[in-house]
Amino acid sequence: MKLEGRVALVTGASQGIGQACALALARQGASVALGARNQQKLEDVAGQIAAAGGKAAVFAMDVAEEEQIKSGIKAALAHFGKIDILVNNAGITRDQLVMRMKRADWDAVLNTNLTAAYLSTQQVIGSMLKQRWGRIINITSVFGQIGQAGQANYASSKAGLIGLTMALAREVASRNITCNAVAPGFIETSMTAGLSEEFKQNAVKMIPLGRVGTAADVAHAVCFLASEEASYITGHVLNVNGGMLMG
Repeated sequence: MKLEGRVALVTGASQGIGQACALALARQGASVALGARNQQKLEDVAGQIAAAGGKAAVFAMDVAEEEQIKSGIKAALAHFGKIDILVNNAGITRDQLVMRMKRADWDAVLNTNLTAAYLSTQQVIGSMLKQRWGRIINITSVFGQIGQAGQANYASSKAGLIGLTMALAREVASRNITCNAVAPGFIETSMTAGLSEEFKQNAVKMIPLGRVGTAADVAHAVCFLASEEASYITGHVLNVNGGMLMG
């Protein structure tokens, strides 16, 4: 799964799954454009990549803001000359029961988790079409497949990503561009760190493999889908959930 000569852009690359994806792609030889809001955290990730002999550059952007997506990706294209691999990973939660959910929390989650993926794809697709090669990888969630009480906004955004993945896959397949999704289950990240121990123990009972996943588990799947070995896979949702959802 070597990626020498490829350029990857990862959103939400400052921590968690996004950071793990950036580090893993760099280990496979890709140059990595790191996108997220926190400049300092991005610099730290870039430093880790450089220390391991890889190449990375930082492009601070808030993917909830369309103009920041456009300017950030424009800068990344100018810096690297192209983008071969796009990992739409940036995501947030604003959990609440539907009857109490504020419209602002619905909009924030849909804008960050779904609309940003559409906008980011729109900005890189020209580069991929021109070279007739590309990999678009959307990080969805098991809860976009099975739902979750208190997460109507999050589940809707992640389900929407699956639809976006399949529509894009059909649009660009003739240009040798694949579009796939990775659907993590319960992964140990800062987003899940605040959950109660009782909740975590109950979650593990739902996982046939008997453990929560790691960000690296997701990153390995992303690297595979970005590689030549996955060239005949498109429109697919790759479950990385320890067996929480099968079929």
